[in-house]
Amino acid sequence: MTWATERLEALKAGTATPPPVVETLKLGLIDDWGPGWVRKRWEPSPQVLNGDGSMFGGYTAALADQALSLAAISVLDDASALRTINLQVQFFKLAGAHPLLIEARVTARSRTIIHVEAEFRREDGELIAKAAAQQVVTPFPKAA
Repeated sequence: MTWATERLEALKAGTATPPPVVETLKLGLIDDWGPGWVRKRWEPSPQVLNGDGSMFGGYTAALADQALSLAAISVLDDASALRTINLQVQFFKLAGAHPLLIEARVTARSRTIIHVEAEFRREDGELIAKAAAQQVVTPFPKAA
């Protein structure tokens, strides 16, 4: 196991302490993962909805960045970390106060860049959004 796969296992088990941003934004953890992918069911809270009941698009982007990053770390070795260098989100339907199924997958990898894509679907299968990102592989930060 690597630091990243240990982290993913702890997130799946619910035993990891999420970073402050995850708690502040109520992004949640993951339900499952494997090499090159993560999956979760996420239920929005009223705080992330617009006045008309739709979900704020920037919030969808935050969920995408989280899922895409977690999928990407699933293929890292112990000496590597990563940072998002590009994030794109396409919206197809309004997301509202209903659960979303989010699945992210690694689609390509070079020595320094990991390409990932994600889909956001309602539980009835309706496609809400797609996201894509590139993650730059960096050396794992040394402890201070």
